[in-house]
Amino acid sequence: MVRRVYVDYAATTPLDPRVLEAMQPYFTTVYGNASSLHSFGLEARRSIEDARKIIAGFINAEPEELIFTGSATEANNLALKGFAFNRGKQKTHIAISSIEHDSVLNTAKWLERQGFKVTFLPVDRYGLIDFEELEKALKRGVSLVSIIHANNEIGTIQSLEQIGKLCHEHDALFHTDAAQSFGKIYLDTKRMNIDLMTVNAHKIYGPKGVGALYVRKGVEIDPLLHGGGHEFGLRSSTENVSGIVGFAKAAEIAENEMELEVQRLTRLRDRLIKSVLEIEETYLNGHPIQRLPNNANFRFSYIEGEALILLLSEEGIAASTGSACSSTSGQPSHVLLALGLKPEEIHGSLRVSIGRYNTEEDIDYILEILPKTVKRLRGISPVEALKSYHGPSTH
Repeated sequence: MVRRVYVDYAATTPLDPRVLEAMQPYFTTVYGNASSLHSFGLEARRSIEDARKIIAGFINAEPEELIFTGSATEANNLALKGFAFNRGKQKTHIAISSIEHDSVLNTAKWLERQGFKVTFLPVDRYGLIDFEELEKALKRGVSLVSIIHANNEIGTIQSLEQIGKLCHEHDALFHTDAAQSFGKIYLDTKRMNIDLMTVNAHKIYGPKGVGALYVRKGVEIDPLLHGGGHEFGLRSSTENVSGIVGFAKAAEIAENEMELEVQRLTRLRDRLIKSVLEIEETYLNGHPIQRLPNNANFRFSYIEGEALILLLSEEGIAASTGSACSSTSGQPSHVLLALGLKPEEIHGSLRVSIGRYNTEEDIDYILEILPKTVKRLRGISPVEALKSYHGPSTH
């Protein structure tokens, strides 16, 4: 029987059994609408507000600053569009990094098509923001900066405190998409100078279909959904009570276990990176140190990432060749392009993202199967023949 190893935790995580246990009553017995005034509704409302306090406490925010949404994608849309619609075209100039998640990147592009001013900020070869370019943009009147905290593909971590401080020095608001870092890195909205922040549940062993947007007190945004005025008037829709309760339980577990788990994941990640880089003409994408504890993103010369993923899957290993949200597009990763890589280099990329249920034995198995699979693909690749003419890659 083929061993099954899931190493695509950046795409989604399995539901923790403790989260499932916390959610179960809300499917059958605590089923009231949280806006209803009877006892069933009040019970649901209390559960939501208790969950709000738990998650807000985890990020050093006030409960009323947390708006529950249906996903991180919705929260990112609410942050950017909500800001733009509130300010209007004359007072809106948004700057985003060139390595944002698609839900920020495509939202910004859509706003640009509607006539809003948008600036796309470059990054260096590791994916770190260029502070000189950021400051230039701020001096040109940028009113909102959106920079992902930890990139979903390459794992590079930005210095939020420094970015937020620079934004506030130029009277700009600062939004960050922290969907990947939430639960892996301590987040402090006040210390990090954050005005708007996106988090979600399904990347921390919680349920799919629930996220949240932190909106600092005093920051004004317009809602995208209009209706009964739920979530302090910013997100009308009957609340997903079971999902919100599960979100809070997942956050509570993450907070309690994060320190030891990060140490464990970092050891596994570093062992994986060290061994994989021993494969000839293999390179690490992203920052070698300033990266998520569970992320390893490689590129292999002379092979196709899609073929590598399929062959690894046949061996029971579930990994990725990029973001799960855009993995079927067939286009080179905009994140890797932003690092200055060529399309032919990008096509040989592999993202391995480990998590709570991975073991040393899983890493052993990957290190047994991956080198053989790379060798097999290079043996049948017509691109491999180019080596004799051009020599090995220098990147």
